Amino acid sequence: MDLVNHLEGRLLFAVPKKGRLNQATLNLLEGADIQFRRENRLDIALVKNLPIALIFLPAADIPTFVGEGQVDLGITGWDQVQEHDAGVRALHRVRRFSGEITPEEETERNSRGSGCETVMDLGFGGCKLQVQVPEKGNYNSPKDLIGKNIGTSFIHLAEKYFANLELEEDTAKDTNGPPAKFSPKLRTKIVELSGSVEAACALGVADGIVDLVESGETMKAAGLKPIDTVIETTAILIKSRKPSNPELVELIAARIRGVITAQKYVLCQYNVERSGLVAATKIAPGKRAPTVTSLEEDGWVAVSVMVEKKKIAPIMDELSKVGATDILVLDIANTRS
Repeated sequence: MDLVNHLEGRLLFAVPKKGRLNQATLNLLEGADIQFRRENRLDIALVKNLPIALIFLPAADIPTFVGEGQVDLGITGWDQVQEHDAGVRALHRVRRFSGEITPEEETERNSRGSGCETVMDLGFGGCKLQVQVPEKGNYNSPKDLIGKNIGTSFIHLAEKYFANLELEEDTAKDTNGPPAKFSPKLRTKIVELSGSVEAACALGVADGIVDLVESGETMKAAGLKPIDTVIETTAILIKSRKPSNPELVELIAARIRGVITAQKYVLCQYNVERSGLVAATKIAPGKRAPTVTSLEEDGWVAVSVMVEKKKIAPIMDELSKVGATDILVLDIANTRS
Protein backbone atom coordinates (compact mmCIF):
# COMPACT_ATOMS: atom_id res chain seq x y z
CA MET A 1 0.00 0.00 0.00
CA ASP A 2 1.22 3.52 -0.87
CA LEU A 3 0.74 4.98 2.61
CA VAL A 4 1.68 8.53 1.63
CA ASN A 5 -1.38 8.73 -0.64
CA HIS A 6 -3.65 7.46 2.16
CA LEU A 7 -3.01 10.38 4.54
CA GLU A 8 -5.83 12.54 3.16
CA GLY A 9 -8.39 13.28 5.86
CA ARG A 10 -6.30 11.76 8.64
CA LEU A 11 -4.93 13.53 11.69
CA LEU A 12 -1.13 13.27 11.68
CA PHE A 13 0.28 12.17 15.05
CA ALA A 14 4.09 12.15 15.44
CA VAL A 15 5.66 9.68 17.88
CA PRO A 16 9.33 8.93 18.69
CA LYS A 17 10.68 6.27 16.31
CA LYS A 18 13.33 5.08 18.80
CA GLY A 19 15.14 6.07 21.97
CA ARG A 20 14.17 6.45 25.61
CA LEU A 21 10.57 7.61 24.93
CA ASN A 22 9.64 5.04 22.27
CA GLN A 23 8.38 2.04 24.29
CA ALA A 24 6.50 4.09 26.90
CA THR A 25 4.79 5.99 24.05
CA LEU A 26 3.73 2.74 22.35
CA ASN A 27 2.33 1.47 25.68
CA LEU A 28 0.37 4.71 26.06
CA LEU A 29 -1.11 4.40 22.56
CA GLU A 30 -2.13 0.81 23.29
CA GLY A 31 -3.85 1.89 26.51
CA ALA A 32 -5.70 4.61 24.59
CA ASP A 33 -6.96 1.98 22.10
CA ILE A 34 -5.13 3.50 19.14
CA GLN A 35 -4.81 0.39 16.99
CA PHE A 36 -2.16 0.19 14.28
CA ARG A 37 0.35 -2.12 12.66
CA ARG A 38 3.73 -0.71 11.64
CA GLU A 39 5.36 -2.43 8.70
CA ASN A 40 9.11 -3.01 8.82
CA ARG A 41 11.20 0.01 7.80
CA LEU A 42 8.13 2.22 7.35
CA ASP A 43 7.79 5.41 9.35
CA ILE A 44 4.05 5.79 8.67
CA ALA A 45 1.32 3.60 10.17
CA LEU A 46 -2.40 4.03 9.56
CA VAL A 47 -4.59 3.65 12.65
CA LYS A 48 -7.30 1.05 12.08
CA ASN A 49 -10.07 2.37 14.35
CA LEU A 50 -9.65 6.16 14.04
CA PRO A 51 -8.84 8.56 11.17
CA ILE A 52 -5.24 8.99 12.34
CA ALA A 53 -1.86 8.34 10.76
CA LEU A 54 1.11 7.81 13.07
CA ILE A 55 4.36 9.36 11.84
CA PHE A 56 7.50 7.89 13.41
CA LEU A 57 10.15 10.61 13.74
CA PRO A 58 13.26 11.33 15.82
CA ALA A 59 12.08 12.97 19.05
CA ALA A 60 14.26 16.02 18.29
CA ASP A 61 12.41 16.64 14.99
CA ILE A 62 8.86 16.38 16.34
CA PRO A 63 8.62 19.98 17.69
CA THR A 64 9.70 21.30 14.27
CA PHE A 65 7.03 19.34 12.37
CA VAL A 66 4.33 20.23 14.92
CA GLY A 67 5.46 23.87 15.23
CA GLU A 68 5.34 24.38 11.48
CA GLY A 69 1.88 22.78 11.28
CA GLN A 70 3.00 19.84 9.11
CA VAL A 71 1.89 17.44 11.87
CA ASP A 72 -1.12 17.98 14.14
CA LEU A 73 -0.06 16.23 17.33
CA GLY A 74 3.12 14.80 18.80
CA ILE A 75 4.78 13.15 21.77
CA THR A 76 8.31 14.26 22.59
CA GLY A 77 10.41 15.52 25.49
CA TRP A 78 9.99 18.93 27.09
CA ASP A 79 13.73 19.33 26.48
CA GLN A 80 13.23 18.96 22.73
CA VAL A 81 10.45 21.55 22.69
CA GLN A 82 12.65 23.96 24.64
CA GLU A 83 15.57 23.31 22.26
CA HIS A 84 13.32 24.03 19.28
CA ASP A 85 11.96 27.19 20.91
CA ALA A 86 15.49 28.39 21.74
CA GLY A 87 16.48 27.76 18.11
CA VAL A 88 13.58 29.83 16.79
CA ARG A 89 14.45 32.69 19.17
CA ALA A 90 18.12 32.46 18.20
CA LEU A 91 17.16 32.81 14.52
CA HIS A 92 15.07 35.92 15.30
CA ARG A 93 17.98 37.37 17.28
CA VAL A 94 20.45 36.80 14.41
CA ARG A 95 18.06 38.46 11.97
CA ARG A 96 17.67 41.41 14.33
CA PHE A 97 21.46 41.88 14.71
CA SER A 98 21.86 41.66 10.93
CA GLY A 99 19.21 44.37 10.46
CA GLU A 100 16.67 42.11 8.70
CA ILE A 101 14.06 42.77 11.38
CA THR A 102 13.62 45.47 14.01
CA PRO A 103 13.77 44.86 17.79
CA GLU A 104 10.00 45.34 17.88
CA GLU A 105 9.49 42.68 15.22
CA GLU A 106 11.78 40.31 17.13
CA THR A 107 9.73 40.82 20.31
CA GLU A 108 6.47 40.28 18.42
CA ARG A 109 7.72 37.07 16.77
CA ASN A 110 9.09 35.72 20.04
CA SER A 111 5.73 36.36 21.71
CA ARG A 112 4.14 33.99 19.19
CA GLY A 113 6.41 31.17 20.36
CA SER A 114 7.58 28.30 18.21
CA GLY A 115 4.12 27.08 17.14
CA CYS A 116 3.92 24.16 19.63
CA GLU A 117 1.28 24.14 22.35
CA THR A 118 1.63 21.79 25.33
CA VAL A 119 -1.48 19.67 25.87
CA MET A 120 -0.30 17.73 28.94
CA ASP A 121 2.65 16.29 30.82
CA LEU A 122 2.70 12.53 30.28
CA GLY A 123 4.67 11.72 33.43
CA PHE A 124 7.31 9.41 31.95
CA GLY A 125 10.81 9.83 30.55
CA GLY A 126 11.92 12.08 33.40
CA CYS A 127 15.54 13.23 33.30
CA LYS A 128 17.73 16.34 33.56
CA LEU A 129 19.71 18.32 31.02
CA GLN A 130 22.90 18.91 32.96
CA VAL A 131 26.28 20.56 32.64
CA GLN A 132 28.85 17.84 33.29
CA VAL A 133 32.64 18.11 33.68
CA PRO A 134 35.50 15.65 34.35
CA GLU A 135 35.45 14.42 37.96
CA LYS A 136 39.21 14.88 38.26
CA GLY A 137 39.38 18.17 36.38
CA ASN A 138 39.70 21.78 37.51
CA TYR A 139 36.14 22.89 36.73
CA ASN A 140 33.78 23.18 39.70
CA SER A 141 31.43 25.97 38.63
CA PRO A 142 29.62 26.58 35.32
CA LYS A 143 31.42 29.95 35.06
CA ASP A 144 34.73 28.06 34.97
CA LEU A 145 33.65 26.85 31.51
CA ILE A 146 33.19 30.32 29.99
CA GLY A 147 35.45 30.51 26.93
CA LYS A 148 35.93 26.73 26.84
CA ASN A 149 34.65 24.04 24.45
CA ILE A 150 31.24 22.53 25.30
CA GLY A 151 30.03 19.35 23.60
CA THR A 152 26.28 18.88 23.22
CA SER A 153 23.42 17.90 20.93
CA PHE A 154 21.36 20.70 22.52
CA ILE A 155 23.22 23.53 20.83
CA HIS A 156 20.54 26.23 21.22
CA LEU A 157 19.86 25.59 24.91
CA ALA A 158 23.61 25.43 25.55
CA GLU A 159 24.17 28.71 23.69
CA LYS A 160 21.36 30.37 25.65
CA TYR A 161 22.71 29.01 28.94
CA PHE A 162 26.30 30.18 28.36
CA ALA A 163 25.16 33.50 26.88
CA ASN A 164 23.37 34.21 30.17
CA LEU A 165 26.46 33.12 32.14
CA GLU A 166 28.68 35.42 30.11
CA LEU A 167 26.26 38.30 30.57
CA GLU A 168 26.22 37.70 34.35
CA GLU A 169 30.01 37.69 34.46
CA ASP A 170 30.30 40.85 32.35
CA THR A 171 27.71 42.61 34.52
CA ALA A 172 29.64 41.67 37.68
CA LYS A 173 32.88 43.07 36.19
CA ASP A 174 31.30 46.35 35.03
CA THR A 175 29.65 47.39 38.30
CA ASN A 176 30.96 50.96 37.97
CA GLY A 177 30.38 51.38 34.27
CA PRO A 178 27.37 51.19 31.92
CA PRO A 179 25.24 48.01 32.08
CA ALA A 180 26.62 45.04 30.13
CA LYS A 181 24.77 44.26 26.92
CA PHE A 182 23.88 40.92 25.41
CA SER A 183 26.46 39.97 22.76
CA PRO A 184 25.49 37.96 19.66
CA LYS A 185 28.93 36.31 19.71
CA LEU A 186 29.73 33.78 22.43
CA ARG A 187 33.18 33.47 23.91
CA THR A 188 32.27 29.88 24.80
CA LYS A 189 32.49 27.47 21.85
CA ILE A 190 29.52 25.11 21.45
CA VAL A 191 30.55 21.89 19.68
CA GLU A 192 27.59 20.07 18.13
CA LEU A 193 27.59 16.29 18.73
CA SER A 194 24.86 13.86 17.71
CA GLY A 195 25.71 10.97 20.04
CA SER A 196 28.07 9.58 22.70
CA VAL A 197 28.36 13.09 24.12
CA GLU A 198 29.71 11.67 27.40
CA ALA A 199 32.91 10.62 25.59
CA ALA A 200 33.70 14.15 24.37
CA CYS A 201 35.81 15.17 27.39
CA ALA A 202 37.87 11.97 27.48
CA LEU A 203 38.61 12.29 23.75
CA GLY A 204 39.67 15.92 24.05
CA VAL A 205 36.80 17.28 21.97
CA ALA A 206 35.29 19.29 24.83
CA ASP A 207 36.13 20.65 28.28
CA GLY A 208 32.57 20.06 29.47
CA ILE A 209 29.28 18.77 28.10
CA VAL A 210 25.56 19.56 28.25
CA ASP A 211 23.56 16.34 27.99
CA LEU A 212 20.52 14.45 29.26
CA VAL A 213 21.02 12.44 32.45
CA GLU A 214 18.60 9.83 33.84
CA SER A 215 20.29 7.82 36.61
CA GLY A 216 23.72 9.39 36.18
CA GLU A 217 25.45 6.01 35.97
CA THR A 218 26.61 6.52 32.36
CA MET A 219 28.14 9.88 33.23
CA LYS A 220 29.81 8.48 36.33
CA ALA A 221 31.28 5.61 34.30
CA ALA A 222 32.67 8.21 31.87
CA GLY A 223 34.38 10.00 34.75
CA LEU A 224 32.02 12.99 34.75
CA LYS A 225 30.18 14.90 37.49
CA PRO A 226 27.26 17.36 37.32
CA ILE A 227 27.83 21.02 38.21
CA ASP A 228 24.47 22.49 37.15
CA THR A 229 21.05 21.58 35.73
CA VAL A 230 19.86 23.51 32.67
CA ILE A 231 16.29 22.12 32.67
CA GLU A 232 14.33 19.14 34.01
CA THR A 233 12.26 17.28 31.47
CA THR A 234 9.56 14.65 30.96
CA ALA A 235 7.57 13.47 27.94
CA ILE A 236 4.76 15.79 26.88
CA LEU A 237 1.89 15.77 24.39
CA ILE A 238 2.03 18.78 22.05
CA LYS A 239 -0.23 20.08 19.29
CA SER A 240 0.04 22.59 16.49
CA ARG A 241 -1.75 25.93 16.74
CA LYS A 242 -4.25 24.92 14.07
CA PRO A 243 -4.75 21.14 14.05
CA SER A 244 -6.71 19.72 11.13
CA ASN A 245 -9.27 18.09 13.45
CA PRO A 246 -9.53 19.81 16.89
CA GLU A 247 -12.29 17.46 18.05
CA LEU A 248 -10.16 14.39 17.38
CA VAL A 249 -7.23 16.03 19.20
CA GLU A 250 -9.49 16.46 22.24
CA LEU A 251 -10.64 12.84 21.99
CA ILE A 252 -7.05 11.55 21.92
CA ALA A 253 -6.09 13.85 24.82
CA ALA A 254 -9.05 12.58 26.88
CA ARG A 255 -8.09 8.96 26.21
CA ILE A 256 -4.45 9.52 27.11
CA ARG A 257 -5.43 11.44 30.24
CA GLY A 258 -7.62 8.49 31.22
CA VAL A 259 -4.75 6.02 30.74
CA ILE A 260 -2.42 8.15 32.86
CA THR A 261 -5.02 8.44 35.63
CA ALA A 262 -5.64 4.69 35.55
CA GLN A 263 -1.90 4.06 35.90
CA LYS A 264 -1.69 6.41 38.86
CA TYR A 265 -4.74 5.25 40.86
CA VAL A 266 -6.37 2.08 42.18
CA LEU A 267 -9.95 1.53 43.34
CA CYS A 268 -10.23 0.85 47.06
CA GLN A 269 -13.44 -0.75 48.37
CA TYR A 270 -14.31 -1.46 51.98
CA ASN A 271 -17.18 -1.82 54.47
CA VAL A 272 -17.45 0.35 57.57
CA GLU A 273 -20.05 1.20 60.22
CA ARG A 274 -21.83 4.47 59.42
CA SER A 275 -20.57 5.89 62.71
CA GLY A 276 -17.00 5.50 61.41
CA LEU A 277 -17.67 6.86 57.91
CA VAL A 278 -16.45 10.41 58.58
CA ALA A 279 -13.13 9.17 59.98
CA ALA A 280 -12.69 6.74 57.08
CA THR A 281 -13.39 9.33 54.39
CA LYS A 282 -10.88 11.71 55.95
CA ILE A 283 -8.23 9.03 55.45
CA ALA A 284 -9.24 8.38 51.82
CA PRO A 285 -11.29 11.29 50.44
CA GLY A 286 -10.87 10.19 46.80
CA LYS A 287 -10.38 12.34 43.71
CA ARG A 288 -13.72 14.07 44.19
CA ALA A 289 -15.70 12.17 46.83
CA PRO A 290 -16.21 8.53 47.86
CA THR A 291 -19.15 6.49 46.57
CA VAL A 292 -21.17 5.35 49.61
CA THR A 293 -23.86 2.62 49.45
CA SER A 294 -25.99 1.26 52.29
CA LEU A 295 -25.60 -2.43 53.11
CA GLU A 296 -28.41 -4.85 54.03
CA GLU A 297 -27.01 -4.91 57.56
CA ASP A 298 -28.27 -1.89 59.51
CA GLY A 299 -25.67 0.73 60.36
CA TRP A 300 -23.15 -0.42 57.76
CA VAL A 301 -22.11 1.09 54.41
CA ALA A 302 -19.92 0.06 51.48
CA VAL A 303 -17.43 2.64 50.23
CA SER A 304 -15.59 2.87 46.89
CA VAL A 305 -12.84 5.42 46.46
CA MET A 306 -9.93 6.12 44.11
CA VAL A 307 -6.55 6.17 45.85
CA GLU A 308 -3.05 6.87 44.51
CA LYS A 309 -1.17 3.60 44.06
CA LYS A 310 1.89 4.81 45.95
CA LYS A 311 -0.24 5.64 49.02
CA ILE A 312 -2.51 2.60 49.16
CA ALA A 313 -0.62 0.48 51.74
CA PRO A 314 -0.57 3.08 54.57
CA ILE A 315 -4.14 4.10 53.73
CA MET A 316 -5.31 0.49 54.13
CA ASP A 317 -3.54 0.38 57.51
CA GLU A 318 -5.29 3.56 58.66
CA LEU A 319 -8.69 2.37 57.41
CA SER A 320 -8.31 -0.83 59.45
CA LYS A 321 -7.59 1.23 62.55
CA VAL A 322 -10.91 3.12 62.26
CA GLY A 323 -12.93 -0.08 61.83
CA ALA A 324 -13.04 -0.62 58.06
CA THR A 325 -13.32 -4.30 57.04
CA ASP A 326 -13.29 -6.37 53.85
CA ILE A 327 -10.83 -3.93 52.25
CA LEU A 328 -10.21 -4.68 48.58
CA VAL A 329 -7.88 -3.00 46.09
CA LEU A 330 -8.68 -3.24 42.36
CA ASP A 331 -6.68 -2.12 39.33
CA ILE A 332 -8.26 0.45 37.02
CA ALA A 333 -7.94 -0.39 33.31
CA ASN A 334 -9.03 3.04 32.08
CA THR A 335 -11.00 6.07 33.16
CA ARG A 336 -12.37 9.45 32.10
CA SER A 337 -12.33 12.57 34.21
